[in-house]
Amino acid sequence: MVCQSLNPEVPNGNQNEVLMKTVEMVIQKIEEELDKLRETKQDPSLTPSVFQQGAFLSDILGLLESAAASHQQNEGNNQQNEIRKYVRIKPNRLGKQNFMGENASFTSIGHTCFAMKEELEEYMDYDVGEICNDDWKLAQKLMVHGCDPLPRRRCFSRSPKLYKQPFPVNESLWKLPDDRNVRWSQYQCKNFACLAGNATRKGFFKGVDCFNLTNHEMPRWIFLIGLDLSVGTGIFAARMREFNVTIVSANINFGAPFNEMIALRGLVPLYLTINQRLPFFDNTLDLIHTTRFLDGWIDLVLLEFILYDWDRVLRPGGLLWIDSFFCLKVDLYDYLQAFKMLRYKKHKWVVVPKLDKDEQEMFFSAVLEKPHRPFR
Repeated sequence: MVCQSLNPEVPNGNQNEVLMKTVEMVIQKIEEELDKLRETKQDPSLTPSVFQQGAFLSDILGLLESAAASHQQNEGNNQQNEIRKYVRIKPNRLGKQNFMGENASFTSIGHTCFAMKEELEEYMDYDVGEICNDDWKLAQKLMVHGCDPLPRRRCFSRSPKLYKQPFPVNESLWKLPDDRNVRWSQYQCKNFACLAGNATRKGFFKGVDCFNLTNHEMPRWIFLIGLDLSVGTGIFAARMREFNVTIVSANINFGAPFNEMIALRGLVPLYLTINQRLPFFDNTLDLIHTTRFLDGWIDLVLLEFILYDWDRVLRPGGLLWIDSFFCLKVDLYDYLQAFKMLRYKKHKWVVVPKLDKDEQEMFFSAVLEKPHRPFR
């Protein structure tokens, strides 16, 4: 009836098209107005009516977008609809500001996601309420290429077919987990014994010894809480756990189930790419440890962004432990300058040649203490 009232001379199909274009124009205008309100909401001179206007616009926007999404369900494919539903602004149901002072919820998605249209649509192609596809490797590909954070999905993640209760913590730290607790379909090895025995050199070579839980060195420092950014299975976190120190292990699954292994040892995995801002508040960590993770492949500007982010979450007096960073000899000066830029106190600073590369590559290790910086 609505479409017919627009213009009885226009066929229904064209009327629907005109209606949707009109709705899209209105949505765009409301979004522009909301952007202006967000920019000015810190102004103390604003009256309550301005916030009421924002709440009203958010409510109308939500209704229009919901109507548009419902209309497009019959025309677009399922994955595109799921993406639209995820990224649209969600107005508060009560029509007023929530405890965070916002009139609506704004979901985040990596900007590069829309440059990987085919992969993103494949990732979002699922049946709502059903089991998700076995596509964690596709999800990781999107994350590594900058589609981070990924959109949430409305399907149930796949689990191992025969999941067994993990070992108690007094056993789990130094015992290989049960093979049934991992989905092995995307890995060349199909059990932990294969990984521990280094039966294949293919895949991510830096992890070949990570699953052998014997003969690892004892820790040299003691802390309360920290972050380990290293390729591995949580060896550093396990050693610290024995001394009642909590270490979160940031990792992604390059060729092996690193995150599953960390969790099955009773440790805390953090599924995180190098592209992402650390999800910790400022000045909260005692320690950041990294080994064989940030090496001479990394762009210098990106390294600076990462180091400043590490500085943000380290508390004053916290330690940055760089273990075995390696790079080409010709690049060594530039990389060392990046670390010196932090102006941390040096407890250890060692540079040695990498012997298997005819001294054309160098190792760098350091233990650096974040200084106390007075507020300015």
